[in-house]
Amino acid sequence: GIATAVKNNNLTHLPTQFNLYNAYPNPFNPSTNIKFSLVQSGPVTLKIYNITGQLVKTVLDNVSKPQGDYTFQVNMDNFSSGVYFYILRQGSQEVAKKMILLK
Repeated sequence: GIATAVKNNNLTHLPTQFNLYNAYPNPFNPSTNIKFSLVQSGPVTLKIYNITGQLVKTVLDNVSKPQGDYTFQVNMDNFSSGVYFYILRQGSQEVAKKMILLK
């Protein structure tokens, strides 16, 4: 595709794709930031699972959000070290990423 430059800087940046970013910091202790972008408004679910697939923390449970970029700080203080997966869902779209808690 051809990249087109947008000259109008007054426009608020709106994401053009549904995206889940790598957590930062990662590895982390005890908290990390999870950022995601929504192209369309609608209910969003963001949940964290352990390596065996058990749900360990719910950040957002079907919460309606408008289009935009979001960052949530997640504290995993009471959890043990290891690999966790965080999954973002909106409608039929789903993205999963991995993060590591190191104590």
